[in-house]
Amino acid sequence: MELTTERKKVDKRLSNNKNFYKRSGAPTWKFLLWFIINSVIITNHLIPFSALRIFLLRLFGAKIGKKCNIKPGAYIKFPWNLEMGDYVSIGEDAWLDNYGKIVLNDQVTVSQGAMILTGQHNFWDAAFNSFVVPLTTLEEGVWICSKAIVGPGTVTCKSHSMLTTGSVANKIMKEYTIYAGNPAKAVGERIII
Repeated sequence: MELTTERKKVDKRLSNNKNFYKRSGAPTWKFLLWFIINSVIITNHLIPFSALRIFLLRLFGAKIGKKCNIKPGAYIKFPWNLEMGDYVSIGEDAWLDNYGKIVLNDQVTVSQGAMILTGQHNFWDAAFNSFVVPLTTLEEGVWICSKAIVGPGTVTCKSHSMLTTGSVANKIMKEYTIYAGNPAKAVGERIII
């Protein structure tokens, strides 16, 4: 006779994610207003002006240094959780899912279609609740190439590290190191001449 044990299943009725947006650090009105501005202006490919995006992001609490460039289509979840140094570039359709704080230090490049994630669901939890990594930092000179993903477990990309196109980082990236693959592994040294 075979004994079987029934496995638990996901039951989203148990979820406490109803207040997830409130945990973003802003009142509901601010979140709703940002949602509209983000949809109409920030992510709009027909508005080419980086200066307008930067002005609106600062208005909503982002700390942005000098000579930064944010391309059309960039998606920034919560500007009040974003800090950018000088000469930072964010490419077209880049996705900064900053439920937790994201810090992009000087000279960082986040190329088109790249994603930086600070939250995810707890897939062991029957309620499938979400959790947030409180701080993700890209140190000076980091380059996240096109379509690459910095996962919520990464936390820090050290100075001048590089994540190649389509790669997925889920651990700390060491300084001056090139990472490739899924999961990303060190494949070489980044030598800047």
